[in-house]
Amino acid sequence: MKTDSPRLILHANSWTLLHEAEPTSEAGLHKQVDLIKEAGCFDSYCVPPSTPGLRERLVEAGLRFGGAFDANAKDQFEEKIAQCLAIGDGPINCQLGDHDTPVERAVDLTIALMEAGENLEARVHLEVHRDTCTETPEKTAAIIAGYKERTGRIPLVNFDYSHPAVVKHLMPDDYAERLFEDLETFQHSNLWHMRPFNGQHLQIPITNGKGAFSPEYEAVRPFIRQALQHWLDGPRPTNEFWVVPEQGCTAGYDLSCFPNIWQDAVVLAKDIRAIWNELTQ
Repeated sequence: MKTDSPRLILHANSWTLLHEAEPTSEAGLHKQVDLIKEAGCFDSYCVPPSTPGLRERLVEAGLRFGGAFDANAKDQFEEKIAQCLAIGDGPINCQLGDHDTPVERAVDLTIALMEAGENLEARVHLEVHRDTCTETPEKTAAIIAGYKERTGRIPLVNFDYSHPAVVKHLMPDDYAERLFEDLETFQHSNLWHMRPFNGQHLQIPITNGKGAFSPEYEAVRPFIRQALQHWLDGPRPTNEFWVVPEQGCTAGYDLSCFPNIWQDAVVLAKDIRAIWNELTQ
């Protein structure tokens, strides 16, 4: 275990701000970045690397960058990774394949993805997400096992635990035992999409709209604390843990009864920082 102080990098996702501004326009990009800076709790920004003027705007704002992409074929990896690295050197997220991608093909793709990342000196993470090759916990586990068997190594995996929690219909008392079944792989990675969830909903409100935490969020806070502690207890790769307060604005993640998504994400980010600080003092 490292003895020097670990760093928490709070990583804002552009889709969390889609109700505030569309980042594909110059004005929208500036507004999103301005809101991130005004929040005072974020260190980095994730938006498609092809966004015009992105690198210059991030340098101006003093924000780091970690990219993301989806892919279905090996010949896509190097170009997409290079596009992300041209903006910044943070960990990269990949949504790989589709829901019906066979496990053996997914293992082949994951091996090629990790090799491409290593060749370009990038930490590219396979994301656990629906409608990808990691759609179910069983497929995710089989891909990781296949990768380990064929390479003798541990893949980089971004565990968005909201997806398996809903698939398995979990109750809060089950989160730590059921979701950390592969703790070694979680600790080996340094990118985590933390979307608060319960066993019925991929996304829950952080606040009650009146300044207090929602009961649903209160129920998941112990899991967040446990996840941060697990990572701190592990090898702490790069000694930086990039955590995305992954509140989403599209595809039905944000129900009409939710408070403002961006404002909720800021509350979430600040709470993650507070929990981290408690654990590292």
